[in-house]
Amino acid sequence: MNQEEFEKIVEEGIFAIPKRFLKKLDNVDICIEEEPPKGRPLFGLYQGIPKTKRGHYGQVLPDKITIFKGPIERRGGSKEKIREIVKNTVWHEIAHHFGMNEQEVREIEKRKKQKSS
Repeated sequence: MNQEEFEKIVEEGIFAIPKRFLKKLDNVDICIEEEPPKGRPLFGLYQGIPKTKRGHYGQVLPDKITIFKGPIERRGGSKEKIREIVKNTVWHEIAHHFGMNEQEVREIEKRKKQKSS
């Protein structure tokens, strides 16, 4: 899949987030990189200060959400599966921006899977 197609899928994943949350994203840059840092099997990575931990927060670089194209494409195979992985990854990383830790995010993901089964 070329970069432009993947960017469009990431954009779809962003706009799949409910508007009430998108409106509250604050100082966040979402970008795409080909591969995660060496030795880290990741689809996405949140780097920043979660909204729940911000005190005096001004004149700082944006938080960063990185979506990793290579691992997603390798796992996904089909365009539809890639689309699903990207959507879930974007949601997962935005949840970290709103202050959820890894365990909380995983619990919600588990409940979402049970509801859809």
